[in-house]
Amino acid sequence: MFLDMHIHESTCSSDSRMTLAEIVETAKIKGLDGVCITDHDSMGLREQAEAYSREIGFPIFVGVEYYSLWGDITAFGIDTFPDTRIPAQDFIDQVNAAGGFCVACHPFRSNNRGLKEHLRDVHGLHGVEVLNGSTDLAANRLALARCRELGLAAIGASDAHWTSQVGVYATYVPGHPRTISELVQALHQGGVHPAIWENDGYRIADTF
Repeated sequence: MFLDMHIHESTCSSDSRMTLAEIVETAKIKGLDGVCITDHDSMGLREQAEAYSREIGFPIFVGVEYYSLWGDITAFGIDTFPDTRIPAQDFIDQVNAAGGFCVACHPFRSNNRGLKEHLRDVHGLHGVEVLNGSTDLAANRLALARCRELGLAAIGASDAHWTSQVGVYATYVPGHPRTISELVQALHQGGVHPAIWENDGYRIADTF
């Protein structure tokens, strides 16, 4: 299945201009099989999103985009996260202790919100966003090179804040997870690939 693994919804991300219903509507038009809501330092939408997912029969997974002292990390399969900024390694350790899955977001984006060269300093990270819809191509290519060097999962995601951005990049995840625990299990099992939406469909993009 194809998932957009990094989307912001307006209830808990003040810089987003999309409702949950608008995200889902756009995702379906794009041919996505599910979406991940990863609001800034918040999982406040989880109960609402899970209820809406069951109501409409469309997978919606809620994680978090946590701003560590070294940069942004998305995490899935956790129930809590720190209410203050802590070192990236400490957060990664917490995610692993919970059996979750964590991804370095836009590591080489120029706004200093990515891990950059600290990718080599941390241990236990599971994936790297190699295609981020709000990041330029050169930075995405550098992320891909570092991801390969480190042997981590290559993730594609829109980092959408507007409907026009939803699904521009996605991740192919084997199987058909319906719950967050099933998603985390599928991610840990491997076989994921970044994907690009073009010509009204998705293509795997292991190089770009």
